[in-house]
Amino acid sequence: MSRHLAAGPRPGRPAVLGWHGCLLGLSVLLLIPLAAMIVGSLRLPGLPPPRGIEWLPRPVAWGNYSAVFQLVDLGRYALNTLFIEAFAVPISLVTASWAGFALAQLPPRTAQRIITTSLLLLLLPEMSLWVSRFILYRLVNLIDTPWALIAPAILGTTPLYMLIFYWTFRRVPGELWEAAQLDGVGALRAWWALGVPAARAAFAAVGVLAFVYYWREFNEPLIYLQTIEKYTLSVGLAYLEQLDPSNWPLLLAGSVIVTAPVVLVFLLAQPFFLEPLGAQGVVAQEEERPGAGGGPAL
Repeated sequence: MSRHLAAGPRPGRPAVLGWHGCLLGLSVLLLIPLAAMIVGSLRLPGLPPPRGIEWLPRPVAWGNYSAVFQLVDLGRYALNTLFIEAFAVPISLVTASWAGFALAQLPPRTAQRIITTSLLLLLLPEMSLWVSRFILYRLVNLIDTPWALIAPAILGTTPLYMLIFYWTFRRVPGELWEAAQLDGVGALRAWWALGVPAARAAFAAVGVLAFVYYWREFNEPLIYLQTIEKYTLSVGLAYLEQLDPSNWPLLLAGSVIVTAPVVLVFLLAQPFFLEPLGAQGVVAQEEERPGAGGGPAL
């Protein structure tokens, strides 16, 4: 099986260098707005944005960050957001991976129909769900609670996450699933023993996407939450803009505070993005396992 899944001829060194150069250039382009935001947050309060390039303002106003917390209770809003993340992200990962795992076991024609339906659902505007969700949440007394923001995770948050897991699980060789079934392994055990190791990179990618989704969500907290103390960070940043819309250094300092956790989560997930995907990952783990036989160790 490993010979069947062996990689093709490796690209030459010039191609690799060119590819890395393109990625490096793209990274620099993406980092420029972050650098401008950090530099702008260190300017003296009340100053307009610089007309040219400013590498480091003089003097450096580190006090902008403490001033942001004095104007708006970002600490409370950050705790509210982290509470939502602590439940919504793991639930989204489990639900979406289960759905993708089940979809990968279906006959191809049935799976294609479900995928087509999921892609059509992705085209629906999010605002089309607000009214129906509000009515449903009110019936079950979820309005003005953080559970109203966590509830979409029970359905995997978005069909995109399910599709990511499906595309990963379908790369696992069918012989492994058949061997697990012959050994009497149930679906949940097969998902844990075969699916999860094969989808570590997918779990990392979906985890980052889910974290960003709930971290930046702005409209739903305004719709489903009615108490100011229960709002999230994105709403708190909007409050900061309303209090002093022309104070660009303070607004940029608030933006840095909101953006920093997202960048940190992305950097922490980087090692998982480099792991083998799907079939290659499972086969590699089976080959590295001491005494591995012809079937997966379940």
